[in-house]
Amino acid sequence: MTRAAVGPAVPHNNPCAQCGQPIATPVWSEVIDHEIHYVWVCEACDYEFTQIAAYRNELASELDRLIAA
Repeated sequence: MTRAAVGPAVPHNNPCAQCGQPIATPVWSEVIDHEIHYVWVCEACDYEFTQIAAYRNELASELDRLIAA
C-alpha cells in the first residue's frame, strides 16, 4: 500500500541524515508486511533517505488502521 505520509502515526521533525536539519514530515510512505518505509527529503541540503520502522505482530492491525485513516 502506497500513501502520502500523513496522520497521527507518521513520524515528524526527523533530523536530516546528512545535515541534521529537522524535516517536518516524510514525503512518502509504504507498508510492506510488518514494516513501514518512509522517504524523507531535506529542503536545506536536498538529501533524500529512507527510514524503515518494523512493528510487532500484536500492533499490526492497529497501525494499519491508523495509517489507512
